[in-house]
Amino acid sequence: MHLSNWLLFCSVALLVTFSPGPAVLLAISNAIAVGPRRAMISSMGNGFGLFIISGVAMAGMGVVLATSATAFMLLKLAGALYLVYLGIKQWRSKTSIVADAPVALGAANPNSFWKLFRQGLTVALTNPKAILFFSALFPQFITPGEPVAIQFTVLTTSFVACAMLAHLFYANLARLLKTQLATPGRAKLFNRISGGAFVLLGLSLLRLRAKAT
Repeated sequence: MHLSNWLLFCSVALLVTFSPGPAVLLAISNAIAVGPRRAMISSMGNGFGLFIISGVAMAGMGVVLATSATAFMLLKLAGALYLVYLGIKQWRSKTSIVADAPVALGAANPNSFWKLFRQGLTVALTNPKAILFFSALFPQFITPGEPVAIQFTVLTTSFVACAMLAHLFYANLARLLKTQLATPGRAKLFNRISGGAFVLLGLSLLRLRAKAT
């Protein structure tokens, strides 16, 4: 792969990953709830999901989803329902999300590593935009005659790195605003705003067209 191609790809990846979306919103919500460091656990799950999606796209599933209305609709519905579920849960929360609730020794941690990791993973795997993005964009930066698997690995790793950088930026931005959201009234308002944003993002997935690029 030519260096110029890689630099151009990174520029596009940064633009895409810094644009607010489900993964960015999840990073912000978790940063407010459990802190920036633990919020990055969900970002790790999201990055792992992106690697899986990249592999699926490389195997040709992106073409299947772009041409099969049924498969595309099922994936859209799964992603929409999960985001709507997260939104409703956030909206109905009656406690301050910025409260540091201690976890008793031996008790189940509601914000455990695996729960946060699964959140990010699920958001990535149920987002048809990511599959269409990889399927449509990656071929533009593949150099013919060179090993495709290596190029896909480089592109995917670069994209995930850009995503992690974006999540880290938004998570720390949320930390700076944490004290302003600590009061019950403002915490409730944040729950309503972020919950509503999750619901809107979920519903927006239903508006995607199978031939979107």
